[in-house]
Amino acid sequence: MSALLLRSQRLLLGDDLNPGELLLRQGRVAAVGPPGSLPASGLPVQDLGDLVLMPGVVDSHVHVNEPGRSEWEGWDSATRAAALGGVTTLVDMPLNAIPVTTSLDALEQKIASTNGKLWIDAGFWGGVVPGNAAELGPMAEAGARGFKCFLCPSGIDEFPEVGAEDLRQVMPLLRAAGVPLLVHAELELPLRQAASGPPQDYQTYLHSRPPEWEDAAVALIVDLVRQTGCPAHIVHLSSAGALALVRGAKAEGLPLSAETCPHYLCLTAEEVPWGDTTYKCAPPIRPAANREALWAALQDGTLDFVVTDHSPCIPALKRLDTGDFMEAWGGIASLQLGLASLWTEARRRGIPLSTLSAWMTAGPARLAGLPQGPLRPGQPADLIAFDPDRSWTVDPAALAHRWPISPWAGRRLTGLLRHSWLRGRQIVQDGALVGPPTGRALRGPTPPATEQP
Repeated sequence: MSALLLRSQRLLLGDDLNPGELLLRQGRVAAVGPPGSLPASGLPVQDLGDLVLMPGVVDSHVHVNEPGRSEWEGWDSATRAAALGGVTTLVDMPLNAIPVTTSLDALEQKIASTNGKLWIDAGFWGGVVPGNAAELGPMAEAGARGFKCFLCPSGIDEFPEVGAEDLRQVMPLLRAAGVPLLVHAELELPLRQAASGPPQDYQTYLHSRPPEWEDAAVALIVDLVRQTGCPAHIVHLSSAGALALVRGAKAEGLPLSAETCPHYLCLTAEEVPWGDTTYKCAPPIRPAANREALWAALQDGTLDFVVTDHSPCIPALKRLDTGDFMEAWGGIASLQLGLASLWTEARRRGIPLSTLSAWMTAGPARLAGLPQGPLRPGQPADLIAFDPDRSWTVDPAALAHRWPISPWAGRRLTGLLRHSWLRGRQIVQDGALVGPPTGRALRGPTPPATEQP
């Protein structure tokens, strides 16, 4: 299809929803205008009625796990779920694949593993571990968009944590390469009191990873950014106590950014049922007062955007049979539900869809060096048609994730993805995937959009 005209009574342009139309040509937005203003003679036209036509979501924090652990999640299942949830581009984390993406060879293996399996586009983060400094430059040249590290054990032996001296060595290298450092910001400090209590009690787990661990880690990273000038990004921030540190670093002009996740903005520690390990993640979901502070920080710009941190595993590792929070894998599978879950809570708070779109598209794209942003001529025609008024109940059987294990199961959400386009080609129609998969592995500079068959 060389060109397509999309019409909607609610086209998201800037901060407003107004009737309008988009002309798509050669995979990009060619023109934007009010109803009837664009040439339609001889073109196929899709009238979307009252559905909101808006940019596709960019999720820059996803654990796909292929190659090596595709029984946890793989490219086909992950990108199916993403497409059905309104995501048109994801960026994959360097763990928990085998091998972990900490070398040029491992990056090439990961890219090769995507062949023929991508329903949406995918980019790649590399990893920083002790001793791999020599790999970082070549990986950046080969297309790694930045590099993730852990300041505490990652849960995967082959991806060990780094210390301050490791980062003092690598941060100047990343700055020279023009890519950011992404940080899992928890420092394992001595607990004021040892975690005790039944392992099925969520409070036992919550006590074992206190917010002070995050606060100390963020303070360390702010200091290292100040010393090296390397851009750094705090992933999945959950501690309200760290917000003042992020706010202060930004006021100082330091190149620091931070994200949070729907599970920290929509769920609370008080509501976690006894033994329901689907809620376990690291850092943990914290109390309701902490959640309110995150919302305020998101609205005032202290937090930059929202991503899912989709981190699935095989059911046995979630310890669903025993409900043991201390032993269960820490990760929440939510790739298909990020947009709807966040919109449900944002709408309740009176936050407009334009703000949500900026948090879930332009912000993550900016971190990953991707071109997605507000609708305007020249933008990639990565679009979604979203029904912001439709309420529905999450049925695990309807999720396309490899394993339908989720704390969102049975919850009532508002907002449903109806259609999606990748570079102007429709990939979701009436809530169903339209094949074949035509997503791309994004490496190096973002490739130009071309006509899709």
